[in-house]
Amino acid sequence: MTYPACPKCDETYTYADGDLLICPMCTHEWSADGDTDDTPVIKDAVGNVLNDGDSVTVIKDLKVKGSSTPIKVGTKVKSIRLIHDASDDHDIDCKIDGLGAMKLKSSVVKKA
Repeated sequence: MTYPACPKCDETYTYADGDLLICPMCTHEWSADGDTDDTPVIKDAVGNVLNDGDSVTVIKDLKVKGSSTPIKVGTKVKSIRLIHDASDDHDIDCKIDGLGAMKLKSSVVKKA
């Protein structure tokens, strides 16, 4: 089967993974059903797809800039909001009890 070229980098090495088409050259993922939504898929540390409103669990201690208390392993964060156009790697916006609003990287959380 022939897959369309990547809409981001125009490479032709795309392959299917379930309902997604994936470009191994630039790691862009998009829907195989012709959906034109170019929102990137954000996955947690173990590969689960994250959505707005999900609950996640922190998988390692995280130092918080400007605070003496870290975010401990196992801290549950509810109602996350995904940031698709983040200039840095922090692609989750959330509120953590006792610490307030902050941004997290999807690579340090696991879907709860």
